[in-house]
Amino acid sequence: MANVSAMHRWEFDRLPHRKWDEDIGEFDSLIILPSKVHYHDILFYKARCILAKLLRYEEPNVYTVKGLHDSGYRCMDFVAVRGEEPVCQLSGCSDVIHIDGIGGFGYDWLHKYNTVPKLVPPHDWSIDCLPVSGLLRLFCRGKMLVGTALSSFEIYHAGGNKDE
Repeated sequence: MANVSAMHRWEFDRLPHRKWDEDIGEFDSLIILPSKVHYHDILFYKARCILAKLLRYEEPNVYTVKGLHDSGYRCMDFVAVRGEEPVCQLSGCSDVIHIDGIGGFGYDWLHKYNTVPKLVPPHDWSIDCLPVSGLLRLFCRGKMLVGTALSSFEIYHAGGNKDE
């Protein structure tokens, strides 16, 4: 069994991907994998943009650069972790992560509160940096859940402690 603290980046890259809408259940932490972007691809893209302006052509789309989102920011993938063991990669197409969902109201907030809540209990979100790979790991008090793999990636606190 693999221990995420001793893994290298290439080992995370080789993990299987879940289907975009697959429910993998609860897990303990999430490792953030920034996409790999080749700098010569960015330079080539920028040169094409300059030429397009000079020659009055339509500018190329930024998503032609592998690893960049159409927003121009790098895409991220995420690895779900149970204990210290990696489960799978989760997204690969997101340029942003929303902690406790878009708006921060938590998982299924409309059914839970029947309105926009005025107060959402804190879940002690934290980030550390893995010693071998240098990747960031996100965790909280209790367990975590994820949404579907879309342009914006949503991570939720799932409970799993006596205060919930």
